[in-house]
Amino acid sequence: MLDHIDLTKLIFGRLTWDAIPFHEPILLATFAMVALGGIALVAALTYFRVWGTLWRDWITSIDHKKIGIMYMILGLVMLLRGFADALMMRTQQAIAFGDNAGFLPPHHYDQIFTAHGVIMIFFVAMPFVTGLMNYVVPLQIGARDVAFPFLNNFSFWMTTMGAVLVMASLFVGEFARTGWLAYPPLSGIVGSPDVGVDYYIWSLQIAGVGTLLSGVNLIATIVKMRAPGMTWMKMPVFTWTALCTNILIVAAFPVLTAVLAMLSLDRVAGFNFFTTELGGNAMMYVNLIWIWGHPEVYILILPLFGVFSEVVATFSSKRLFGYASMVYATCVIMILSYLVWLHHFFTMGSGASVNSFFGITTMIISIPTGAKIFNWLFTMYRGRIRFELPMLWTIGFMVTFTIGGMTGVLLAVPPADFVLHNSLFLIAHFHNVIIGGVVFGVFAAINYWYPKAFGYKLDAFWGKCSFWFWFVGFYLAFMPLYVLGLMGVTRRVNHFEDPSLQIWTIIAWFGAVSIALGIGSLLMQFYVSFRNRHALRDVTGDPWGGRTLEWSTSSPPPDYNFAFTPQVHELDAWTDMKKHGYQRPTSGFTKIHMPKNTWAGFVIAALSALVGFGLIWQMWLVAAVGFVVMMITIIVHTFNYKRDYYIPAEEVVRTEDAYTKLLSSHV
Repeated sequence: MLDHIDLTKLIFGRLTWDAIPFHEPILLATFAMVALGGIALVAALTYFRVWGTLWRDWITSIDHKKIGIMYMILGLVMLLRGFADALMMRTQQAIAFGDNAGFLPPHHYDQIFTAHGVIMIFFVAMPFVTGLMNYVVPLQIGARDVAFPFLNNFSFWMTTMGAVLVMASLFVGEFARTGWLAYPPLSGIVGSPDVGVDYYIWSLQIAGVGTLLSGVNLIATIVKMRAPGMTWMKMPVFTWTALCTNILIVAAFPVLTAVLAMLSLDRVAGFNFFTTELGGNAMMYVNLIWIWGHPEVYILILPLFGVFSEVVATFSSKRLFGYASMVYATCVIMILSYLVWLHHFFTMGSGASVNSFFGITTMIISIPTGAKIFNWLFTMYRGRIRFELPMLWTIGFMVTFTIGGMTGVLLAVPPADFVLHNSLFLIAHFHNVIIGGVVFGVFAAINYWYPKAFGYKLDAFWGKCSFWFWFVGFYLAFMPLYVLGLMGVTRRVNHFEDPSLQIWTIIAWFGAVSIALGIGSLLMQFYVSFRNRHALRDVTGDPWGGRTLEWSTSSPPPDYNFAFTPQVHELDAWTDMKKHGYQRPTSGFTKIHMPKNTWAGFVIAALSALVGFGLIWQMWLVAAVGFVVMMITIIVHTFNYKRDYYIPAEEVVRTEDAYTKLLSSHV
């Protein structure tokens, strides 16, 4: 029979009052702000009586459009957290010289730079990219939803619960202090005996399940649910990039799952996969994490290449130059991304032959990437270019990403990499391609497809403010890091002795402040646009003169997307329909089969987070009970067959008639 002490240990594990960071004033102030914000949000939702709508129409929704929007909201919320970490790091580095220790102790600083990397990659960039693919791909291929709607809801909530665990580490315990890839032996139980690495492992494991299932779902959707006539070489470029991205996800994320499982077994059960003195090999971890990690870079950037292709063609009023070469370049990048992982650790001592191979493959992968830049330039050549917001972000990307690509080729030369490895030059290069490519691309996509999602454009003034603050801020923030890296300054340093370096860190701080103003302008853009939504509304559903199929539906699209499955004849399907005087059918409507919303995705994901929290703190009873309840929920949902309903033909007719009247009155 268990005594009181054993039972307490079984329930609470390592969780004690000492896990609450009462001694950290920054964390206490943050907790107070978050708590007050949460109370205000709950009060507002209660006052406006939107809990029911929130549950019925959003939390339990299996509509790919709503799930895509929720992914984007998650990415935006986590962007605020991840950028707050970045601003604190830049402030610390700008003032921590000589006798001034700055305001962040080393223990806290190490958590911040680790959390910044993890959040920005897994919980900002990935939700943004997945949200875009979720929203746009079914509309572009003429489908009513993704192949597995419930799985889509479940995938989103698993990603969200991974983010919840990361945020929980801010107030209960602490996060990892290992860097965003958690190399052993630093991430082993000896190097990190606290729960920080466990938070890292289980937040990524839970979010990784969501990402992997989303990848399977979107591949099935693209392969099996394209509209009649949409052959492979008539698919929009964004859909092609989404397909290649999700193939990479399905191939790469199981590797991440396996390596994190091995690291967890090392820490909890003493398996010693990565403990060198006990027969393991720490370099095996580095190889495995980068076999996932380098394809991950292309998982992030490839969908945005598709976005830029759509934007350039639309705002140049021309067909995309070299469509076939763009498709082949995307596929080549997808394949080559698996042949370059070792360039991340040229200095490990592999030898000249191995380093030469990976250096050459890294240079080769820049060829299809460069071909895309030329395709976009040739599309713009002699086009009627309109410098709308999506086009501004695209041009900003082309300039910035080209610089990042050239510094990447420089780092691909092993002798140069030996000098620059682990320096701030590497940090500048990485942010050059991720901010210049992924972040600029996401903002281009938001401005481009926002009218499709909500029925009105985003405010141009605040959008341009956001663009210029981001564009100028990026160069101020990261060009000094190239200089410091060439001077030999290493990354992840929270205090400097050489006062001659301070001017560069101060310039970088001003860049971070400018980016903060860019994020603030983006939020103001959303607010002002919502306030003026009636003036900004565009009833045609096609405010930009889009070329692909998603613009053929109303804005926002109805739940069923298309009253009739469209027939595709040309690559630019919507342009072809308009050219041939496409008329929306006025008869032949039938009832439309739709799947019902479900509570199961949210509940199973929440139970997964509970199990993860129990495993992090070794609360074995909590983890076991949570796992059993989760399995029961899955079984109950599996045998719940009543998940379908039909939209009557009369309702479809009413919706279509209303849209037709708006369209004709506008014309």
